[in-house]
Amino acid sequence: MQRDPDLQLIADLRDDLDDARYTVDGLAAAWGPTAAEALGRDDPEPALAELERRPWSAAGVLGALFVLGAARPVAALDAALGRTGAAGAEALGLVRIDGDAVRALVDLRPYALADETGVAAWWLASDPGEMALGGELPEEHVLGAGSASTTLAQILVPTGTGRVLDLGTGSGVQALIAARSAEAVVATDLSARALDFAGFNAALNRVRLELREGSLYEPVAGERFDRIVTNPPFVITPRVEGVPAYTYRDGGFGGDGLVAAVVGGAAAHLRPGGVAQLLGNWEVHGDPAATRSRVLDWAGDLDVWVVERDLLDPAQYAETWVRDGGAQPGTARYRSLVRAWLDDFADRGVTAIGAGYVTLRAPRRAATLRRFEHLDGAVGSGIGEAIAAGLAAHDLQHALTDDALADTVLEVAPDVTEHRHYWPGDADPTVIELRQGTGFARVRRVDTVTAAVVGASDGELPLGTIADAVARLLDADPDETRAAVLPVVRELWFEGFLALR
Repeated sequence: MQRDPDLQLIADLRDDLDDARYTVDGLAAAWGPTAAEALGRDDPEPALAELERRPWSAAGVLGALFVLGAARPVAALDAALGRTGAAGAEALGLVRIDGDAVRALVDLRPYALADETGVAAWWLASDPGEMALGGELPEEHVLGAGSASTTLAQILVPTGTGRVLDLGTGSGVQALIAARSAEAVVATDLSARALDFAGFNAALNRVRLELREGSLYEPVAGERFDRIVTNPPFVITPRVEGVPAYTYRDGGFGGDGLVAAVVGGAAAHLRPGGVAQLLGNWEVHGDPAATRSRVLDWAGDLDVWVVERDLLDPAQYAETWVRDGGAQPGTARYRSLVRAWLDDFADRGVTAIGAGYVTLRAPRRAATLRRFEHLDGAVGSGIGEAIAAGLAAHDLQHALTDDALADTVLEVAPDVTEHRHYWPGDADPTVIELRQGTGFARVRRVDTVTAAVVGASDGELPLGTIADAVARLLDADPDETRAAVLPVVRELWFEGFLALR
């Protein structure tokens, strides 16, 4: 793979991929919906069988070669890439010609993303995956756009037009996303091989990136950014002989030290008001409350908001990452690797492993946000927007006294619905729930008074006026009603159930 490929060959390849309809939809059409579902289970056989039964389309040839890892005749690739041809693809480091056949040296596939700024599509080159290799991944493997990449993309607050750092860029996925609106993107990685892929992908997709090699923040010493995005190598890996240390997921630190270093180092590289977002794993050593405090402390003087999406026991965690490397369940290799993980966790007193999102912000004054929450349900669309709205709501209400909050006019967010549950024959509900349709798709149980206040918040009357009216209706004390409702309203506002008019 070439970090600075021949620009004419790259232009020819780009045009060929366009002509071949080598897109997410075009590839799905080439092998059909049943095969696409099987590929989601890492089973390539239905796709290969379907491609053999159909006349070979250009997208089908490219998909078989670059996604499924199947050899194809040189003539078929020459036809699929009319300008580049098999020889040009070999010159770019994409394939190896062996007689009349050609085999892929990389995974090259289309990738599409839809968010609040619109739809974007790229082609991404990376190392071949387990399905194409038919076995375990090499330790220097460069990952393409995996599920973690997609998750991080979904949680990003709007990048804006400032300067962005993609820390540990890998094949460059997050850098490409940031470049859609950023003024400049600096992409770093410890792996020169990863930067070669990132440079190739930037050239293929006509995106300008500044690539720098080095560990963590070393390549940007003394520099500050408006945004930092990173999908760091956060996997907690035993430091024992025989356990592979994959570059894309293992940063070489003990325990969760890599995530602690990324979080702790962000303050020195964020401009005032700047935001850093990352995915991470953290160890639990018996007391969940102590873990929450420890993770929040990593942020130092930054605002910090941690959303824990999963809490795995050591066996679940070990099995997940041993399978991720390509070891097959039931084999001696698989059992020995799982045992290495379990022994390491037991020796260090790890009882569980948390996984989720971390949002950091460099406050313009003193830090005021310190939040750790566990949300393990399904989420909706617009998580990045929900995080941005939560930060804005926190800033608006933080300085408000209860009296000032009572004078504030709020309205119910448009995606919120109310659900009431009754025992048969009862006039009063046993449970009242507020549900979000987007963002974190939270469900909040509320009492009758809070439900009434929220229901009447239509952007016309201040909260205090509504609370007083509800108190009179229920023959309750207005001051007590305000004291009970306003703290709940603060939380509902932060969580996005209510919004400023």
